[in-house]
Amino acid sequence: VGKTNPDAKLGYAGSKRGRNGEELKSADDLPSSVVIQLSAAKSGDDDAATTSADEDADESSFPPIDVPIDTNTSQLEALVNSLLNGDDDEDEKKKTQTTPYAFYLSRTSPSGETVEDIEIATSLTDAIKRANALAAQSSSSASPISTEAVIKITYQPLAVFRVRPVTRCTDTMPGHTDAVLFVSFSGNGKNLASGGGDTTVRFWDVNTCLPKHTCPGHRNHILCLAWSPDATKLASADKNGVVIIWDPTTGKMIGSPIKAHSKWITSIAWEPMHRNKLCERLVTSSKDNLVKIWNVRTQRVVATMSGHSDSVECCKWGGEGLIYTGSRDRTIKVWGAEGPNNGDVGKLVKTLTGHGHRVNALALSCDYVCRTGPFDHTGTAPADVDAAFTRAVERYEEVKIQGPERLVSGSDDFTLFYWHPRELKKPVKRLTGHQQAVCSISFSPDARHFASASFDKKIKVWDGRNGNFVATLTGHVGAVYQVAWSSDSRYLVTASKDSTAKLWQVSDYKKAKETLPGHADEVYALDWSPNGSAVATGSKDRTIKIWKH
Repeated sequence: VGKTNPDAKLGYAGSKRGRNGEELKSADDLPSSVVIQLSAAKSGDDDAATTSADEDADESSFPPIDVPIDTNTSQLEALVNSLLNGDDDEDEKKKTQTTPYAFYLSRTSPSGETVEDIEIATSLTDAIKRANALAAQSSSSASPISTEAVIKITYQPLAVFRVRPVTRCTDTMPGHTDAVLFVSFSGNGKNLASGGGDTTVRFWDVNTCLPKHTCPGHRNHILCLAWSPDATKLASADKNGVVIIWDPTTGKMIGSPIKAHSKWITSIAWEPMHRNKLCERLVTSSKDNLVKIWNVRTQRVVATMSGHSDSVECCKWGGEGLIYTGSRDRTIKVWGAEGPNNGDVGKLVKTLTGHGHRVNALALSCDYVCRTGPFDHTGTAPADVDAAFTRAVERYEEVKIQGPERLVSGSDDFTLFYWHPRELKKPVKRLTGHQQAVCSISFSPDARHFASASFDKKIKVWDGRNGNFVATLTGHVGAVYQVAWSSDSRYLVTASKDSTAKLWQVSDYKKAKETLPGHADEVYALDWSPNGSAVATGSKDRTIKIWKH
């Protein structure tokens, strides 16, 4: 044990003073080894139905193990894989694919209840020091980590597949005659749609990067696009308050244009497929202070939600049958989207207050799985509607095991708020650090992190489980407009006013892994294909660029 860390105090504090007689800090007073107990991460949602994954979690709690204190994450990963795979012979071990894991140190209150988990990013030593530094803060309700007691560590599986980082521009796609304001890949990654100031929606072939359909129909700037979770319909909304539904295979309108609002539409969100296999309802928010639920098959409004006293800037359709809207009136409202009675649809459930300025952006921990519906990371899904619905439900249940639905809001007051909107009316945490307005927030597909982009030229990454600050990404020299994650949650890409996009690696935030130059003006639009194959950027220079490995 002593060889591993010759400067350690071997399990107990030897001298409280250093060489120069100064008092040593407790963080440096660490033994060379500690006893840990590994267990699988369990659901934080008490109402969640017990699934097979929950049963696995119960079985996957191991007896205490003595490990060196400088054990790193790759060594913990090897340990968990060997414990889970048992004492197979060498040939069997080679056949067994090792699963990557994330590890969390459990911080407990004096009464023994788990307060929050801290991710072990590099080694046990760093995590313990970080936890004890947080415990030293007067506002903390958690006790310091004792190295003399058994340290509880939870593990959570990460994506087995890996997305290759984008490094080069493979195609520049001209066609738009004004700024490109929105680009969006379909849930299966097989179609790309774009819209902007030239009032046309354009569909692109993602394999050849050639135009498939040019769709006129709008009479003003197209402000937002949204694909249905089954990837069979695209909704576009413009500055006149008109919504049009498109068929991506033919490029034709489905039905006629819907005059949805009296002022411009700020956001669209489809109902997740695991709540409705027909994928026929969407919600729109507008500058006219209203939020409306539409049935695109009948082209009728299902419910009109009036409650905000100023422009509604963004809307999200959650995985638990709730709709979230953020407004210039500084509030976030939660609405019911389903229920046994007609009056339950569009009913105000609660109002979340706390921001000091308008709410610009919302992000949900289940955004990715709601967007992709039945499609896996390769973009494949069952052809049968019922089988696809079952698959969408299964994919959502896998995400639900990680905890309750979490909401993050960003505002012009330079802060973010971290909410558990189903259980609490008050924010769990207020996240400060940005020095200008927050304009974009995005959860990673595995919901372990979320990133916020701001006009202060910085991106901040936060822990998705508890809202703790993780890192600041610096490198852009202009306001950052958009942020998007790779489907394996290992990379994120950002778009900026400085005419570049940048690629960042989650394991190393110190500097950008790649800078993606080429646009001649500000980059307004950004999306990473759900199948991981490409990144699309849209710019004020009227072009779309495709970036690949």
